[in-house]
Amino acid sequence: MSDNSNHPEFDTSKLLVFIYRWRKVLLITGISAALLSMLFSSSLFIDPLYRSTVIMYPASSNSISKALLNDNAGAKQDILEFGEDEQTEQMLQILNSNKIKDRIIDKFKLAVHYGIDTSSKVKNLRLYKRYESNITFKRTEFMAVKISVLDKDPQEAADIANTIAALLDTVKNDMQKERAIKGYRIVESEYANLKSEIRTMEDSLTELRKLGVHDYETQAEMINQQLAIEIAKGNKRGIDALDNKLKILAQYGGPYVSLRDALEYEKKQLSFIKGKYEEAKIDATENLPQKFVVENAYKSERKAYPIRWVIVTISTLSALFMCILVILMVERIPGVLQKLRKITQIST
Repeated sequence: MSDNSNHPEFDTSKLLVFIYRWRKVLLITGISAALLSMLFSSSLFIDPLYRSTVIMYPASSNSISKALLNDNAGAKQDILEFGEDEQTEQMLQILNSNKIKDRIIDKFKLAVHYGIDTSSKVKNLRLYKRYESNITFKRTEFMAVKISVLDKDPQEAADIANTIAALLDTVKNDMQKERAIKGYRIVESEYANLKSEIRTMEDSLTELRKLGVHDYETQAEMINQQLAIEIAKGNKRGIDALDNKLKILAQYGGPYVSLRDALEYEKKQLSFIKGKYEEAKIDATENLPQKFVVENAYKSERKAYPIRWVIVTISTLSALFMCILVILMVERIPGVLQKLRKITQIST
């Protein structure tokens, strides 16, 4: 470095001289670092890992009945609509859950596959850490979800990724079914009770009709009109007969009207409950895919880790840098020792 008061400049000639003077040491260090990094990054020391990925979008609708049967369903209930931020976050949360993690570990026997000591007290901790380092989930820039699996067996990596994608439907449907079945049983019970009440009311109305009460308002009007005619005629037998009918209407007309109006209301309720019953039944018994798979995992033909050229490059450059630092320190030692001698001589 030449210190020119305010504009220091790097003297490249000194650097070139320095490199030329130590060229043999630097060359040996660089070649040695490159060869060693190539050796230690080979399959003899590091198991190569292969990556397989699945890319998928969440579905926007969760309820089958609302998506297919509800007339008021909007765009967000369209079964062909892709999900948004909320559904993407839900998907990521389910993918990271133990419900999927444990099934994958059991299905592919990952404890043995990863070489985890099953007799260790911390076997689960090690297994989960290995799982989380090899299997990752993240949201892409286009709001899709990417499942990424690293494994030393390329086919195993693809199988694990595809199985996780398939398990998403199973786990999410199971979670929803648990709630949907309980809801269905509640609506089913209410529907059955309402049908039973309507049947009882209809039986009661049938009995009232047997007694002669068919349509209270119309019958009362017609009987009163006919009674006025019979009174005008002076027909005592007709008057007595009509009086008996009016007594029956007076006795059973009120219950008839109450039952009839209540039955009409309950039938409207039954129609509404029946719609809810059909929706709950579909939600409890049917399934829809919870995702749109854009890209399935396939067996990778190229390893993803380690990337040897990156390891070799970084290792070589690091070795050369450390070598230069050591050389600089070695070159400066005589000067430092000389200064120390002068200081000791002055002090004495």
